[in-house]
Amino acid sequence: MSTPHNSAKIGDIAKSVIMCGDPLRAKYIAETYLENAVCFNEIRGMYGYTGFYKGKKVSVMGHGMGMPSIGIYTYELYNHYDVETIIRAGSAGGMGDGVEVRDIIIAQGACHDSNFAWQYRLEGTFAPIADFELLKSAYDASVKLGLNAKVGNVISTDVFYAPEDVNLKWKEMGVLGVEMEAAALYMNAAKAGKKALCVCTVSNHMFTKEELSAEERQTGFNDMIKLCLEIA
Repeated sequence: MSTPHNSAKIGDIAKSVIMCGDPLRAKYIAETYLENAVCFNEIRGMYGYTGFYKGKKVSVMGHGMGMPSIGIYTYELYNHYDVETIIRAGSAGGMGDGVEVRDIIIAQGACHDSNFAWQYRLEGTFAPIADFELLKSAYDASVKLGLNAKVGNVISTDVFYAPEDVNLKWKEMGVLGVEMEAAALYMNAAKAGKKALCVCTVSNHMFTKEELSAEERQTGFNDMIKLCLEIA
């Protein structure tokens, strides 16, 4: 059975899924890196493909922008399609000391300014964190591949055009970068008892204002993509 947002049938999607905010990046990954890739979803233009990477069955899919969007797609993957592992291959704005454009951030935890956790009715504040085995595998793979990867916290925000002083306060707390989805992904994984990791390429810097073009964001994240595929 499909869902309102995904036309895939049970069995069409691999146990490990790499997800991107931009569905065209998912299409690029499938066409560039996967063998025998088959498209399983085009609803709302949110492309999803299943193929093989080095002999292992892997799926790639878009998740859109923001926590409500990734929240829907990952909930369905974990709970309807029985996916075990989701790795977000995304972009982030750099803000931490020593973080530069094109660096890779492996998010061990995701601070957030969202009300996403309201649904769990918790008597406190939940701390969304990555799966440790995935986190360690990603870091080890980054060393093996010779990538400039940094491990630390990100801030998942609902506000794209935030005042600079807001970002400065997160920087002062040691946060490496800002993005918009990791916290919801980590919370959905925790609730479902599944695995999740967010890996981001720094596409722009919040303070130096250096940034990559839209085309570079879509197709220029190959180091991060290879890293995610190696651990999927």
